[in-house]
Amino acid sequence: MTDVGATPLPEHTSSSNTLASNSVNSNSPTRRRVLVVCTGNSARSIMAEALFQALGRGTIDVASAGSAPTGRVHPLALEQISQLPVDTSQFTSKSLPAVLEAAEAPFDMVVTVCDHAASTCGPLPGDPTTLHWGLPDPAAHGEGEQARQAFSACFDELALRISTLLAADLA
Repeated sequence: MTDVGATPLPEHTSSSNTLASNSVNSNSPTRRRVLVVCTGNSARSIMAEALFQALGRGTIDVASAGSAPTGRVHPLALEQISQLPVDTSQFTSKSLPAVLEAAEAPFDMVVTVCDHAASTCGPLPGDPTTLHWGLPDPAAHGEGEQARQAFSACFDELALRISTLLAADLA
């Protein structure tokens, strides 16, 4: 991964709970639940789901969803995810209502990764902590080398933010 430098994390935007206050010992059977939402659920939220899975090392139950899912995962998102020790075939583009309906319990935290999703998501069951990371859509760069670089930069930014969040939570 490319070092993108230190980027401060945004403040929590709702709820007095934090992921840290909901944290549990990694030996505990209860794991924290995180939902990542964007509009299409084809790039940013899928990459974040994979990163939470890989970097959370078994302490996070994570899902991703889209407010208007595209129905497919962008191949360049899968290319970035393939760097991680996760099975890329598990990632699919899903709707927010479908993910909420399938959820076994409310989410502890919801992270929106695009402005549109942040403005349309609305309140979710369980009053989860919310974070908003308004990241540029790497899919807006089309295909080719410029798009590949945009996906790499987005992936690296997500990795930095998720690592920082998890480090603060586990400290």
